[in-house]
Amino acid sequence: MAYLLDANVFIQAKNLHYGFDFCPAFWDWLAAQNQGGQVFSIEKVEDELVGLGDDLSQWAQRVGARFFLRPDADLIPALRQVALWASGRTYEPAAVRLFLQVADSYLIAHALAHGDVVVTHEVSSASTKKIKIPDACLGLGVKCMTPFQMLQTERALFMLGKRA
Repeated sequence: MAYLLDANVFIQAKNLHYGFDFCPAFWDWLAAQNQGGQVFSIEKVEDELVGLGDDLSQWAQRVGARFFLRPDADLIPALRQVALWASGRTYEPAAVRLFLQVADSYLIAHALAHGDVVVTHEVSSASTKKIKIPDACLGLGVKCMTPFQMLQTERALFMLGKRA
C-alpha cells in the first residue's frame, strides 16, 4: 500500500503549512518516502503542478517520473469502474464529465487498481454539482485520508534546525 497525493496536498502545503522557504523538511520527507516506495502521485497531478509556473512547478519537475506515476495496464479497467460509479449516481451530467476529465478520477482509479490510499484536503459533500474525492473513494471502497492523517500514521517528524 502506498499513498497517492492529490494536487491540493502539494498546493496547500506550499501556500500554507509547509512553504519551501520555512519547512523544507516536509518536501525532504516526501522525497524520502517516495524513494522508499511509500508516497507518490500521478502524471495528471504532475501536469497540473507544472502548469502553475512557480516553485512548486520546479519541484515537480525535479522529482519527475519517479514521484508521478505513469498510467499502466491496470488503470483502464479501474477507470471504467470509476466512470460507471460516477455515472450511476445522482450527480449532474456536467459534474460527471468534469470529474472524468480531471486528475481526480485517475487518482482514484490508480488507487483502486493498486490498493493504494488517496490523500487529499477535499471533504465530502452532498452536492450533485461536483464529485468530491472522498465521496468517490467511499463509493468505490478506496481508502482516503487527509495529509495530516498520513503524516500522523507514518509518524513524520520535522525537526527545527539552523539554516545552512
